[in-house]
Amino acid sequence: MKTTYNIRAIAAKVINNVLNKGKSLSVVLPALQQNISDKDRTLLQELCFGTLRVLPTLEFCIQQLMVRPMEGKKRILHYLLMIGIYQLIYTRIPAHAALAETVAGATTLKWPQLKGLVNGVLRQFQRQQIMLLEQATNDNSHYLHPNWLLERIKKAYPEQWQQIVVANNTKPPMWLRVNRIHHSRSQYLALLQQAGIEAISHPVYADAIRLTLPCPVGQLPGFSQGWVTVQDASAQGCIDLLHPKNGEYILDLCAAPGGKTTYILEVAPKAEVLAVDIDKQRLRCVKENLQRLQLQARIKIGDGRTPDIWCGEQLFDRILLDAPCSATGVIRRHPDIKWLRRDSDIAELTKLQAEIMDAIWPKIKKREDSWYMPLVPFYPKKIKNKLCHS
Repeated sequence: MKTTYNIRAIAAKVINNVLNKGKSLSVVLPALQQNISDKDRTLLQELCFGTLRVLPTLEFCIQQLMVRPMEGKKRILHYLLMIGIYQLIYTRIPAHAALAETVAGATTLKWPQLKGLVNGVLRQFQRQQIMLLEQATNDNSHYLHPNWLLERIKKAYPEQWQQIVVANNTKPPMWLRVNRIHHSRSQYLALLQQAGIEAISHPVYADAIRLTLPCPVGQLPGFSQGWVTVQDASAQGCIDLLHPKNGEYILDLCAAPGGKTTYILEVAPKAEVLAVDIDKQRLRCVKENLQRLQLQARIKIGDGRTPDIWCGEQLFDRILLDAPCSATGVIRRHPDIKWLRRDSDIAELTKLQAEIMDAIWPKIKKREDSWYMPLVPFYPKKIKNKLCHS
């Protein structure tokens, strides 16, 4: 069956939504992936994530190839050119196919009269590719980070900043979390081997598996039945620290999209879990994850700064708070963060985190076996005092 869409045009729309409208890639991309094939969905993801990962290099090349930038409604073609150049540099798509589909994207985007321009710029890039990439390497943009963030990383980690930048610019591994309700990790590794998917176990986290090569979730044994979930190893480690137990009342605050909520219930199926997030749309993802895994939790819309509104006088045995943050620690998985964040966001987010901590701290039951006491030195003084006197 012939497709009726153009993946390059869709990718340009995604990039436009991120860079021009300030929307998150994790919000924009799923909505535009719904009506395309699994194969094309994977390609679309590669084009969008890859383009945002190496954005300064693509911008530099376009600046050298065009006398005047495309602005206003034509800006969408600027992003289409980025998609085209990204394919020529970083993918194995044959050049003739990449050019043909990208040029056709101009018609899909309702700019057929500019197909010649798009074709000309891409062919000019082909002729000058080696020279342009050498120039881009000599330019400060080869770090692929905005200057404000690069300076902050250098200041915070003067000895390691280059390794951090390199790590941020690499593609992330695909980690899985085996649902222990259905299988042990060794059992699921055997299922992966039978499916021809290579993977290794995490040395510390009991349910974590890393795939040698990422693959579509549809190829994972039992994904639709809830046997496995895609989740970073570090996120799985949070639940090791939380150490949830059956019979406890546990709050997952700022819970969306629900990866940690569902893991709590896999570890402690008889725990009562309340998942709270301020974003109604993202809470739908929590519900969908619970349904796929056939787990149950209470879900509420709520602001972490005003817990009395959504939980009243109720106290919790354990609280997992994934507070709003800059997300600069997960850039390699979310490259749009580099271009959505601003230097001023850091102070605002720090203030918000403190407000949520102040509000939610009284909602945890006092206990003698608190695991968090060794972490006291790493907290700000205001929060440290709360820990020491609880």
